[in-house]
Amino acid sequence: MQVIDDHQQHTLVAASTLEPGLKSEVKSGATCDASVKVGQLIAQRALEKGISQVVFDRGGNLYHGRVKALAEAAREAGLDF
Repeated sequence: MQVIDDHQQHTLVAASTLEPGLKSEVKSGATCDASVKVGQLIAQRALEKGISQVVFDRGGNLYHGRVKALAEAAREAGLDF
């Protein structure tokens, strides 16, 4: 997941299950639990940079399963969208 400044076309914050810290915590990146961890991490990193409000673009995916888990975890961690 990424937080992007659309005007300057620049990635501000990113998080992935492929990062060493998360890769050791999750068995598979294709689970709702992994999505929750990524959502929490992206929110933490965004808030550290002073970003609290974002627009959630689900990329045409239905809002359920892993997409929903990631979004709800990011909201609970403090992101507003």
